[in-house]
Amino acid sequence: MHEWVVHNVTTTVRIVIARGMPALPPSLDQEVDRIWQSACRERPNIFNGRIFSIDEIAPEIIRGHWSEFRRSLAQIERPELYDQLRVRSLAVNGVISCAEGVLIGRRSSRAVYQAGQWQLPPAGSVEQGAAAPDGTIDFEGPLLLELQEELGVSPECIEGLTPLCLVEHPGTGVTDLGIEMRTNISGADLLSAHARSGNLEYEELRILPIASILSLGDDVMPTVPVFLARLQALHAGRAAR
Repeated sequence: MHEWVVHNVTTTVRIVIARGMPALPPSLDQEVDRIWQSACRERPNIFNGRIFSIDEIAPEIIRGHWSEFRRSLAQIERPELYDQLRVRSLAVNGVISCAEGVLIGRRSSRAVYQAGQWQLPPAGSVEQGAAAPDGTIDFEGPLLLELQEELGVSPECIEGLTPLCLVEHPGTGVTDLGIEMRTNISGADLLSAHARSGNLEYEELRILPIASILSLGDDVMPTVPVFLARLQALHAGRAAR
């Protein structure tokens, strides 16, 4: 059984494109396409966009390349393909806390990955639109976009972003970069914004104390306790200064 792996990063970590997308052997490409076509029949709205795939992780820098979403999906559907495809898809995962607790959402039962589980929103893949001309990746922009699209919350409500750590599931290659999002609005305002303008990514949102989130048990994504522990350590460090 694969274990979730935690990678430390600095608060100033950079993400860069280091190479082009590797070609697939014809037989593997055909199998990926077969899985993709089956997924398209079940979920007509999915799109084979370009996503960032990690090649190398160091605390100060993450290097990688653009890959295809269909390759990542094939690994999620069939984890045994990981050794051939080697896609380590990078996602950004916000951790929003306020006076009343931490924001957590239950993922849609129709989601491609971890359907129905509780996750710290907002979250989303790092896609090709995040690329800068110098080959670096703007991971803050996509996270703020997800904030507005998923939760209906304006980026102006966020006072600062601080990377926490990376959490990787080797079985699927999905790797989440947890990022603290400091907000200047209340929990009630967060929930109201979602009800008014959010999308259907989450079937339910709650504001809960950290202990209550951890008590949700197996319905909580494995990234959640890791990011919450890092958030508590970050807050403790600031209080001690």
